[in-house]
Amino acid sequence: MDSAHLFNGTGEHAVAITRIAERQWHALEDDQVVGRGEVSHRPDGRLFLSIDAWHDVVFDRLADTMLADLPRPLYTVVDEADLDLMLQWERAGFAPRRREWEYVMPTDPRITGLGSAPPPRGVTTLAVGEAEEGPLRALDRVIRDEIEATVGWQEMPAEVLSGPDGPPRPDPAKYAVAAWSDQYVGLVRVAPLARQPRIGLIAVRSDQRRRGIARALLAEVLGSAHRRGIATASADVNQSNGAAIALFEGVGARRTGSNLELVLR
Repeated sequence: MDSAHLFNGTGEHAVAITRIAERQWHALEDDQVVGRGEVSHRPDGRLFLSIDAWHDVVFDRLADTMLADLPRPLYTVVDEADLDLMLQWERAGFAPRRREWEYVMPTDPRITGLGSAPPPRGVTTLAVGEAEEGPLRALDRVIRDEIEATVGWQEMPAEVLSGPDGPPRPDPAKYAVAAWSDQYVGLVRVAPLARQPRIGLIAVRSDQRRRGIARALLAEVLGSAHRRGIATASADVNQSNGAAIALFEGVGARRTGSNLELVLR
């Protein structure tokens, strides 16, 4: 274990910063933990930091110690409404990289207007858990290639990012899909949270866009939640994704907050 010491930090006692594990640091004052730092590896290999400290000076000391031990670039995610935490990370040298809007939307088709919107001709939707793994993996590969050739897959949600061993296998238990002819052409990833399911990704193959397939997929997952007695669902949308913003706001989604991804290069 490695330690660094800070004197006259929050009181009469010294504050010691100790690396207690490969990815964890503690700030100790008079044998009490007054701050914690942690680094996590995302599937794409990026390092994300989190710090929880009682005092600004402890946060700064934890940040200094962690940054001295870790390679660049480094990332963190902050609720944009938490101005104090934003300032703390900015003092450490982090700057905004991307913003995600948080949306909450109704599931009732009488409110969303999706009840009277059938899928496009020849397209059928399969509920979460009904997709076959082989065709789902094939569609996942096509969509990954298309996104990588445009905005870049690093802009996608963390849970679908590629890792050192390649992309994770899409789990049919978390996806609803749209099928046309003998292949899948669109998908939506749903985190099945009990009170408010979260839509983490909605994507349609480039040659099948502008047909209403994304809207049909949204109708499937929201309608399913409504039938289970769930009133709302949530989604995180990249600020630059105008198509997704228009889709969600078109069914009555309201913006409830935003998160900033910060980077230190």
